[in-house]
Amino acid sequence: MLNARLETLVDYPFQRLNELLSKVEVRGNMEPLSMAVGEPQLQPPALLTETLARHATSWNRYPPVAGTPDFLEACAEWLKRRFWLPKDFDPVKQISPVAGTREGLYMAAFLAISPEKNGEKPTALMANPLYQVYYGAAIMAGAEPVLLRATRETGDLPDLDAIPEDVLRRCQIFYLCSPANPQGSVADLAYLKKALLLARQYDFLLVADECYSEIYTGDTAPMGSLQAAEALGGSLDNLIVFHTLSKRSNAAGLRSGFAAGSVATITRFNRLRNYSCASTPLPAMAAAAALWRDEAHVDETRALYRAKYDLAEKLLGDRFKNLRPAGGFYLWLDVGDGEKAAQRLWSEVRLRSLPGAYITRPLPDGTNEGQPYLRLALVHDLATTEEALSRLNRVL
Repeated sequence: MLNARLETLVDYPFQRLNELLSKVEVRGNMEPLSMAVGEPQLQPPALLTETLARHATSWNRYPPVAGTPDFLEACAEWLKRRFWLPKDFDPVKQISPVAGTREGLYMAAFLAISPEKNGEKPTALMANPLYQVYYGAAIMAGAEPVLLRATRETGDLPDLDAIPEDVLRRCQIFYLCSPANPQGSVADLAYLKKALLLARQYDFLLVADECYSEIYTGDTAPMGSLQAAEALGGSLDNLIVFHTLSKRSNAAGLRSGFAAGSVATITRFNRLRNYSCASTPLPAMAAAAALWRDEAHVDETRALYRAKYDLAEKLLGDRFKNLRPAGGFYLWLDVGDGEKAAQRLWSEVRLRSLPGAYITRPLPDGTNEGQPYLRLALVHDLATTEEALSRLNRVL
């Protein structure tokens, strides 16, 4: 007998997109272009392959689930440079490698969620639109997902003051992504402090998904939840932070990221991972450590994303309510009907894009606030991005 909870999950967004476009008659003969998936198309720095080659004799060894000392230290060094760490922070006990943040974010639900809280079914909070892994993890771990509206009227982040008391009382986990996917909104320090204070007041785990933290369009880097912890006295209680090399270093295929938190949280996280995960290979951890220690390639990547947003502003202006986001690498465009627009773009100019409704869950009344939107990932080089946006302009 299969787990009945699986029946409550809709198909993953890209499965739904494949089905939608399979029904479309393709009229154009242009070269297909995809802006549907947030997968960087640029090559990672040579440092990655060079380090993998130097450690090629380690492929025959089982890697430690908890990570190598060098990898853990490299992650801690970067966190200290970029955000903040307590003076007594111990990388061996407070950082855990993950095979990309998707694995870690999914497993965080099983770390935090128990059968009940205060005698009731627990809740899992997340913004809407959302990364679908949050929703799937909450369902499979046995929690009730509570979708928090994140629209232009709320600053594209959940309104923390609007969360009902009974929901907070039952809450065991809150997934918070900043910069947000898809809108690129960035939580400031006051917002992050309020979220962490709520986690401590109601005793739930704040899961800070900061996978886009190094892709920002302004001069100031986004704040992180570790800085909120510092501002509140330095404790990492009720907090776990996730980072990855997928976006920062164009290294999605390396499948390497990490989680950081208190000793108690990471100890339990590693205990869970011992039972469930495939640990990161030793050459991959060595390459990851080298990437976390190098900032030059990240500066180049960030400059290119800024140039692509400049191009989007030039080609689109404020059409489709286009706004230059503070972070991330998506355009979130109001095209009236995301599904119909996606079908037209594929049919007429062979451009793949993702309907906003596929990453937005319906409200209780059945309304899907992502329905008017289309998400486009600016993950190609500048010339390809210009071609893709020109096709979009031609059709819409």
